[in-house]
Amino acid sequence: MNAPVKLNQEQLSAMTGAKIDKKRFGWLLSPGLPVIGIGILAGYHFGPKVTKKAFALGGPLLLHVIIPTIDALVGADDNNPSDDEIKVLVQDPYYDRIVKLFIPLQMAANVFAGYVVTRQNVSLLDQILLGISMGAINGVGVNTAHELCHRPNKKDHYWSHATLAPLAYNHFRIEHPYGHHKRAATPEDPASSKMGETFYEFWPRTVFGGLKSAVEIESKRLKRKGLSFFSKENELFHGWAMSAGFHAGMLKLFGKQVAPYLAAQALYGISLFEIINYIEHYGLKREQKADGSYARTMPEHSWNNNNIVTNLFLYQLQRHSDHHAYPTRPFQALRHFDEAPELPSGYATMLIPALIPSLWFKMMDQRVYDHYDGDLSKANIIEKRRAKIFQKFGFSAK
Repeated sequence: MNAPVKLNQEQLSAMTGAKIDKKRFGWLLSPGLPVIGIGILAGYHFGPKVTKKAFALGGPLLLHVIIPTIDALVGADDNNPSDDEIKVLVQDPYYDRIVKLFIPLQMAANVFAGYVVTRQNVSLLDQILLGISMGAINGVGVNTAHELCHRPNKKDHYWSHATLAPLAYNHFRIEHPYGHHKRAATPEDPASSKMGETFYEFWPRTVFGGLKSAVEIESKRLKRKGLSFFSKENELFHGWAMSAGFHAGMLKLFGKQVAPYLAAQALYGISLFEIINYIEHYGLKREQKADGSYARTMPEHSWNNNNIVTNLFLYQLQRHSDHHAYPTRPFQALRHFDEAPELPSGYATMLIPALIPSLWFKMMDQRVYDHYDGDLSKANIIEKRRAKIFQKFGFSAK
């Protein structure tokens, strides 16, 4: 990685985000994603019949084929901003505008999708396939919600809720910053996958566990203020109301024919986001102290990757260790840590292996073993397969 350079005050004053950030315009790929979605929908709607299925599957093809291929060709990002450069990047309003630009474009894409899928010549199968394609857009949109949910400004929290509304996943705004960041890389965290746990076992644990956690967190917050859970100040109710408004608006505009689309995009989008969660902390565990508390979250507790194309689409989510160390640090200022464990490839490439347990375990279990230098007692392992995993690696617990 490039070594940080210390700058004097005169040099610092002359710096701007435009001069520092070589990827400045590359970040437009993320808000550009809904525009690509509109293009896919237009291709389906206006294109010849022979190409309709290909366009209907445009979202999954983009995520699972096109982006991983480009990622492999372009390679990794070797740039790390210095402390001085981070100060400049954080203050540049350009990046905030990029994040928020995603939201109106996302809504426009969903409304256009509602129009397209409710035409008389669109089959139920195509409705579902187009829903999956837009679910890919809305699923990636959780990264916009993620970026905004960590900010101190309350207005940003409601922007976060807006981009979560199509998936009806608004509890994420509460659970992620106040639940996951407290418990990441521990057995108690529903959003941290365990070594030997399949994605299909992880999905219900994280989806329902995250919702339960959010309810508990918001209940405690309101109780501290002397309010009940059913108070009008309950932010979960605000988020759920925004989601209900989105779905009711779609049904009002396009009728009940839009329901298969709405269900498909939500299910696929949630699952896509949870695959990313599954990847991020697989098998990693923070050391537990004598009093039962856990050591501070460090770079070695998140799987990282520096593939540049996926990072441009995901606001550098793959630099996950720095995010956990500094949760409020905006995406443009995140750094790479050499001591963080590395995935074999970018998140986009790892999506399909995560869905195939035998392939995933073959790719990742050895990496967990090597990360802990063979001491599997330090890993976060699913209890029902602990003995089998120990036997596989010839490890005996002391």
